[in-house]
Amino acid sequence: MKISVLYDVWEEEGATPEPPPEPKPATRKSKARKKKKREKEDREEIFEALEKLGHEPSYLILDGSPQGLTSLAKCEADLIFNLTESFAGDDTKEMHVAAYLDLLGLRYTGAGPHASFLAQDKAIAKKMFAFHGIRTPYFATSYRGTIEHAHDIAFPLIVKPLAEDGSIGINSNAVVDSVKQLMERVQYIQDEFDSPAIIEEYIEGREIYAAILGSYEYAQALPLVELDFSKLPKGTPKIASYDVKFEKDAEAYKLTKSSIAEDLDADTMERLTETALAAHRAVKLRDYGRVDMRLSAKGEVYVLEANPNPWLSSKQEFAMAAKASGRSYTQLIGEIVELAMGRYRPRN
Repeated sequence: MKISVLYDVWEEEGATPEPPPEPKPATRKSKARKKKKREKEDREEIFEALEKLGHEPSYLILDGSPQGLTSLAKCEADLIFNLTESFAGDDTKEMHVAAYLDLLGLRYTGAGPHASFLAQDKAIAKKMFAFHGIRTPYFATSYRGTIEHAHDIAFPLIVKPLAEDGSIGINSNAVVDSVKQLMERVQYIQDEFDSPAIIEEYIEGREIYAAILGSYEYAQALPLVELDFSKLPKGTPKIASYDVKFEKDAEAYKLTKSSIAEDLDADTMERLTETALAAHRAVKLRDYGRVDMRLSAKGEVYVLEANPNPWLSSKQEFAMAAKASGRSYTQLIGEIVELAMGRYRPRN
């Protein structure tokens, strides 16, 4: 098939439509001065996997302009591998990209607009979880002095932007222990992101990720992955903050590591897996998704959030779980393509 790998850029990023060209063959001089190998973007890895599967991949950029939308409307690919996370840098418009693809009648991988909306607004997602009997931390939402929703919550609390993903807005100051700290953090979220703040009970425990392949009742959970905080200095909040996930020079990044979860008994693994599958269904994720959970010292499973279209880098948690299940990276990408195509009727 002809498959277009769709990703978004905006003015600040200044990304180019194609990956950098392959380096020229090494000369004696260049051998003597070896440069550090550039880490590939996930879109490049997916492109290569699609080639290995016998497809004809191409890149398609959504740059936030009307012209970009027009180019997308002219796409004649058999399938769009949708990697967009925003439109013109606005994360809240991710759902509109999927809706636009639907309006165009284009086939694409991953979450539809409904799922993107339900999952991205953390308050709505948590209400969906509660409706389906899935345990999630009690929470409140606040914006410019207005309380939009509130459980009876108790310290310690973690304060986050309501609709950001990728741990944006989460750092070591996100966990608060007093009213003063809470008010300061809510103010920071509002000023920095012009966003409502979600104020959530902080659950001490193990951070467990469940990668899910499939849709609705046909979804399956891959081996569980744990983000290990045990080496963080005493007093450092054990949370998946932005520096833990992305700041490679930060101490927190160097001291944390994701690996296949161990030392879990069969009953606990079953409860984590069933909870993750229920959360995946509750917010209508499809093809692939990742559910982030906390396992408390009492063995209670809490769903923190469900992530549509999670990061597919070969070094990240989803691919790690796929590898543990016996799938190669290329097989994983092929399965996502098959799951997406299975939703659509054959074209004449």
